[in-house]
Amino acid sequence: MAAGAGEPIELTIGDRTVRLSSPDRVYFPARGETKLDLARYYETVGDGIVRALRDRPCMLHRFPTGVTGEKVHQKRLPRGAPDWVRTVRVHFPRWNRTADELCVGRLADVVWAVQMSTVEFHPWNSRAADVESPDEWRIDLDPMPDASWADVQRVAGVVHEVLDELGATGFPKTSGGSGLHVYVRIPPDHGFTGVRRAAHAFAREVGRRCDRVDLSWWRKDRDPSKIFVDYNQNARDHTIACAYSVRGTPDARVSAPVRWDEIDGCEPGDFTIATMPARYRDLGDLHAGIDEAVFAIEPLLEWADRDARDGAPPPDLPDLDQA
Repeated sequence: MAAGAGEPIELTIGDRTVRLSSPDRVYFPARGETKLDLARYYETVGDGIVRALRDRPCMLHRFPTGVTGEKVHQKRLPRGAPDWVRTVRVHFPRWNRTADELCVGRLADVVWAVQMSTVEFHPWNSRAADVESPDEWRIDLDPMPDASWADVQRVAGVVHEVLDELGATGFPKTSGGSGLHVYVRIPPDHGFTGVRRAAHAFAREVGRRCDRVDLSWWRKDRDPSKIFVDYNQNARDHTIACAYSVRGTPDARVSAPVRWDEIDGCEPGDFTIATMPARYRDLGDLHAGIDEAVFAIEPLLEWADRDARDGAPPPDLPDLDQA
């Protein structure tokens, strides 16, 4: 055991007991939060983090010695899982391999993943019942190196405008980095190719209305001062940090759900494991209604057909759906 990491403790999480080793190990050096602080944070936002992860294959970003050390991207469930931790098997056609990924059903699963040094949770946008049929459309506002948070805020306003016109309810959250994500619940009626095609058509419409958007395929071709509306996050096996996930930053930033009317007045650094517990107590889970706000993507597919007739290139090269 590392010096100063503390003796193991047992946490009671619902009807399960999770043994937490090295609880005093500092994971986040900016304020000194520990592994135990991380576990307690996830307890505080328990309903929210479980709702964001429930029944989805989930890749784990693990930091065995804290966020300034090695980062491990883990698709397969780490060894040593208790028999009550559920998994879902997913297939990777490119390598003709399978992986049994964590499939959260309860808060104890999340805290057990923290025991295994997980900081970030990156779920698929489909569920275990039908891994090949996404039920979540993800809009990722990804700022290029010279773009500002103000640029992200401006594009977010256009995203909200277009969603309103479509009659779709978007659930925004900070990325925990420099960007913004918006999730829309959809029926699981289309595969990854169809959902990404719809997402690309939406991104094109946002780009038509806002000069701060650059949709160039290759990063090297994009204007470094603009925002990429990353429709590729809807490709198979592409994952981003879920709502309430902590990110691997020294200040323990959180990918935090926000109201649309908060976006213009907030900063990404406002949301950390130090600030989120009080916010969650006051506001609850701002994504609590997402499963009831389902939007059928057929209008977006019609936009995609229109764009194709007008000569727009499809979003399917190179092939991202065979990961």
